[in-house]
Amino acid sequence: MLRIIAVALLSVVVPVAGLAVPAERPATGPAAGSPAVAGQSDERPYLLERIGDAAIAQLYADGFEALDLREKVLIWHLSNAALAGRDIFYDQRYAHGLEMREVLEEILTHAEGVDAAALEAIHRYTKLFWINNGPFNNLTARKILPEVTPAAFRAAAHAAAGAGAEFPTREGETLDAMLDRLEPVFFDPDVDPILTNKSPGPGQDMLLASANNLYDGVSMADLEGFDEEYALNSRLVKRDGVLHEEIYRIDGNGRYADDLREVVRHLEAAIPFASESMAEALESLITWYRTGHPRDRRAYDIAWVADQDSPVDTINGFTEVYMDARGAKGAWEALVYYVNPEKTEAIRTLAEHAQWFEDRMPWNPRYRKAGVRGITANAIDVVIEIGDAGPVTPIGINLPNDQTVREQYGSKSISLSNVIEAYDLSRPPAYRSEFTWDEAEDARAERWGSLAGDMTTNMHEVIGHASGQLAERLGGNAQPYLREQYSALEEARADLIALYFIADPKLVDIGIFDAADQPDIVRAEYEAYARNAILQLRRVREGNQLEQDHMRNRQMVVHWLIDNTEAIEVRRRDGKTYNVVTDVEAFQAGVATLLAEVQRIKSEGDYDAARALFEEYGIRFDPALRDEVLERVAAVDLPSYTGFVMPKLEAVTGPDGEITDVRISYPRDFTQQMLEYSGKR
Repeated sequence: MLRIIAVALLSVVVPVAGLAVPAERPATGPAAGSPAVAGQSDERPYLLERIGDAAIAQLYADGFEALDLREKVLIWHLSNAALAGRDIFYDQRYAHGLEMREVLEEILTHAEGVDAAALEAIHRYTKLFWINNGPFNNLTARKILPEVTPAAFRAAAHAAAGAGAEFPTREGETLDAMLDRLEPVFFDPDVDPILTNKSPGPGQDMLLASANNLYDGVSMADLEGFDEEYALNSRLVKRDGVLHEEIYRIDGNGRYADDLREVVRHLEAAIPFASESMAEALESLITWYRTGHPRDRRAYDIAWVADQDSPVDTINGFTEVYMDARGAKGAWEALVYYVNPEKTEAIRTLAEHAQWFEDRMPWNPRYRKAGVRGITANAIDVVIEIGDAGPVTPIGINLPNDQTVREQYGSKSISLSNVIEAYDLSRPPAYRSEFTWDEAEDARAERWGSLAGDMTTNMHEVIGHASGQLAERLGGNAQPYLREQYSALEEARADLIALYFIADPKLVDIGIFDAADQPDIVRAEYEAYARNAILQLRRVREGNQLEQDHMRNRQMVVHWLIDNTEAIEVRRRDGKTYNVVTDVEAFQAGVATLLAEVQRIKSEGDYDAARALFEEYGIRFDPALRDEVLERVAAVDLPSYTGFVMPKLEAVTGPDGEITDVRISYPRDFTQQMLEYSGKR
């Protein structure tokens, strides 16, 4: 997916092509500024709890109860298919992830006799472990350590064992031997310190320096001349000097075949309740899970894009490549959602005019598409997100990632409307004024921030990722040429397109904005984007390097504008740093210039230029500025990232076993939900 995540949204929220990660959106609406949390009420809480710099919020799916029974049952089966693949992503993320989770959950569910202080610390760490699907921060890629001593942890495990806990010991292994084996991966900061390391430093290999489980003993040099047949859905291992692909598939008892069989079982149960076109897509997905072959993945992508009218949809499979340092291996994820018709009009309007925007892209005409293929765009409400998509969730998605499918058959863009709402309403409103330069900027952010953020997110997905033409010699795929720079460059390209066109009068002509409001909306968005380059540093609490692609992209854009235009001034007041937009026209002109070069780099597969661009502007930052930001966000209690408690579905059956209804509820208890997902509650 090309996607936007809530890392720091285009406006201030913060996530495929792509994926949109939230930027920092201002809290708005009548509840903003309430004594507790924006959007909070006793009847409908959004922010549920804080764990250090992380927040946990409730996700609501208000339109579910109005769906007809067929659609509810379809969502029920698709949600079960999503949950069935959860462990695959844990294993991809870290080879020890499932064992570590099992140890933690066994202690929590057999806590009788565990020291209270140790239990509290272990519970706190486990929540962070669940939010991040393992021991690495979702945004910084850095290892998270428990705030308990190894001795206290060991004592807690023994107490839990006395209460009946069953730990994942290997054959013939004692509990103490298991704890000895796992102690370094829990407690040693120098053992597997970084999940994905795309810039490991001179003389180091980025695959060997990355702790994820997409490769085992494989270096970049090992890949020279290797014919990788299953690039997206395999794990590469080196055994006795020979590379092997362990393919995620059912046939031939492939990697995680049993889990995939369970996914398929639920997908098959969903087919009778799906529309004809969706049923065809699900059949194609099942075929791909059986064979694992790239041609069947492509057939699924084509069938999924062809299903343009189903009110319910799912994304299920090995999709995004952000976790892979070389940008090739897909991380498993699943989302289930339905269309929110009230919020869909604006995003569909953009899709209908995609060719108009393509014809006016500020880059060399030879990189423009002559015919933009069917872009389907919807605002949707999510019911569940699992794997690489949750508990930390994107806010916008554009798929498929296969450039040749996008060019020939089109793409789908979705804006996750209930996720965006939950981000907005779970965030403290005071943080906005802490990073705005003056009252006028603060007022613009409050008045226009959410609208501007929604529109730039939509443009990022709908006309951003779906745009552009590659040089013929690239064979429809720039990733093998741009390698580890590809994802950050593509996210920058989509951001720049949104930033460029948000100021275009066309948005007034097609009814998106009122003419009188557009100047303030544009300025509010430019200011939010500039602020975010400072604000996002709160997420990286050690070191001086950004690892997450969306964060690299946003820093690169802002720092390039600072150095090459008169659009943004860096100012200081009372010991605080601000990025102040001083010239809106210079901002848009600078965006156009940078966008033309970014598109050229992508279209020509110019790796050296991509690397130089991010090395200069997008990777390293001043740790003194980060430390300043940490002090400022602590004062306003702003979390670095948010994980969500998903809605809970329960099937109601009649005497014959047929489902007569599917009820939705909102658990508001993260621990309970995670233990239910693991089958321990």
